[in-house]
Amino acid sequence: MKTNLHRRALLLGSGASLLAASCKKDSRPAEGSVALPPASATSSAMPMRPLGKTGVSVSIVGIGGFHIGEPSEQEGIRIVRTALDRGINFLDNCWDYNDGKSEERMGKALRDGYRDKAFLMTKLDGRTKQSAQEQLEQSLRRLGTDRIDLVQIHEVIRDSDPDRCFAAGGCVEALVEAKKAGKIRFIGFTGHKHPNIHLAMLRAADTHGFAFDTVQMPLNVMDAHFRSFEHNVLPVLVEKRIGVLGMKSMGSGILLESKTVTPVECLHYAMNLPTSVVITGCDSMGVLEQAISAAISFKPMDKAEVAALLEKTRAAAAEGKYEKFKTSEQFDGTVKNPKWLETATI
Repeated sequence: MKTNLHRRALLLGSGASLLAASCKKDSRPAEGSVALPPASATSSAMPMRPLGKTGVSVSIVGIGGFHIGEPSEQEGIRIVRTALDRGINFLDNCWDYNDGKSEERMGKALRDGYRDKAFLMTKLDGRTKQSAQEQLEQSLRRLGTDRIDLVQIHEVIRDSDPDRCFAAGGCVEALVEAKKAGKIRFIGFTGHKHPNIHLAMLRAADTHGFAFDTVQMPLNVMDAHFRSFEHNVLPVLVEKRIGVLGMKSMGSGILLESKTVTPVECLHYAMNLPTSVVITGCDSMGVLEQAISAAISFKPMDKAEVAALLEKTRAAAAEGKYEKFKTSEQFDGTVKNPKWLETATI
């Protein structure tokens, strides 16, 4: 789908072996080029973190759902199953990714007992109760499951979104009913535009006596300098014990074009924050192996290391040039397809 292809550039995974790697977006390792321990050892070494106050633990790195739709179906299934076999349990997806193909492939990957290994998340675009309900039913069918662990309201990027989501007949009503019916376990929301919109969504939840289980947002070395979710939203989530889902650690690869940071620095910076999971796209086995290596090699960074990274990116980050998801409509799928907000037709 052209919209998704425009708003989702290649996300590079990374590992300790990439400290000297090229920062080009299309620089991807071949399968087997990143040395990993046996699957059993990798699985036991995978760092796990609490998902807010849900009582669930998730892997420090998660697999982005959009990229599962890019390689062949067989390869997409292999990526998901290899990730699960090696200790990654968090799987991201969305109702609209690749015209639903991403969910369909993930559903096939979760057969043969793999569903039991996964914490499964997907996202819905519908802002009305009816559209959200219909989109959820489609996601359940595509994913081949009767219960999704986490469903999030996708692309909360407009000032009007909080009121619309919580209005009578809005999507929050649909999600609450679905949770009561046992179709979903937890509820969250995502967005990438401005921290003030996230804060407004959290205030709307408080006003309506509702508590989100998770929030997904950009967390990266440039966000710290410009319209910062890290500085403005993250402390609120930590205080409320809401699960923090980090995304765009490399800004869909665009941050690397600044030539100020390497992939491993980007992923490790996001992992160093109080994130529950850092979601990264893996469209090949080589990229998946990098992501696994990055996770098992991560060590907490000291203040001097963090300061050095932030200083390196300060000038490049100042105007949001490399965070195009904040400063343009390039990543705004529901702006290009407003019908997704009110219908279940892709």
